[in-house]
Formats: sequence, structure tokens, C-alpha cells
Amino acid sequence: MLASSFKSGVLRLQYAKFAPMKHRDLQLRTKQFALEVINFCEQLPNDETTKILKRQLLRAGTSVGANYRAACRAKSKPPFISKMGDVLEEADESGYWIELLFDSGKADQKAAAPLLGEANELVAIATSSINTAKNNLET
Repeated sequence: MLASSFKSGVLRLQYAKFAPMKHRDLQLRTKQFALEVINFCEQLPNDETTKILKRQLLRAGTSVGANYRAACRAKSKPPFISKMGDVLEEADESGYWIELLFDSGKADQKAAAPLLGEANELVAIATSSINTAKNNLET
């Protein structure tokens, strides 16, 4: 289930493995991901290359939660599936920018690994949600 702790002035959300995820839990999780992306980007160097990659990561990483919120407001399954496709795309793109920052030596593994892991988990959750919604359309 959902547990929280307070660290560095930011509410940290932690999830037990295999716990069923409710819409509100995932809204909080995607918002926390956005906050972690912001924090990660604030710690990066300010050279020109990093600024460009950082901007891309900030855009993609903060879009995950915004698109998930929109998916939760969908009036039917097709718009839900479409918005979850956006969630999937932005989470995957976030992972790509994190990998580039790490592989180019702009970010260290200790900082990048947890964020990349969360991006990959959000991709898996979005993929599963899309597949479930599509299967429910067919039955």
C-alpha cells in the first residue's frame, strides 16, 4: 500500500510491491515522479548540452502526471486508451533522456538509477492499463 515519509521538505511516496494500484495512488505517484524529475534536473550541470537535455526531460517527465490526470477524466474507454498512450510515450521518453544524461556523463548513476527505474515502472503500468482497457473493449 501507500506509505509516506518526509525527506528534504518533499513528501516521498513509497509503494509496496504487487499492491493493487488505484487511480488516486497513481495520480500521486506520477506527480511525485514529476517532482523527482524537477529535483534531478536542478542538480545537473548548466552547460549548453545539459540545458537542452534537461529541458526535454522536464517536459516529458512532468507530462506523465498531467496526461494521467486527463486519462482519469476520460468519458469512455477510447479516450482513456488514447491518453494512457500519451502517458506511456512520455514515461518512455523520460527514460530515454535520463539514459542520455547518464551515458553522456552529465548525471551520476546514484542519482539517475532510481529515476530511470521509476520511469520504466510507469511504462509498464501504462502498458498494462492500455492492454486491460483494450481487452475490456473487446468483451
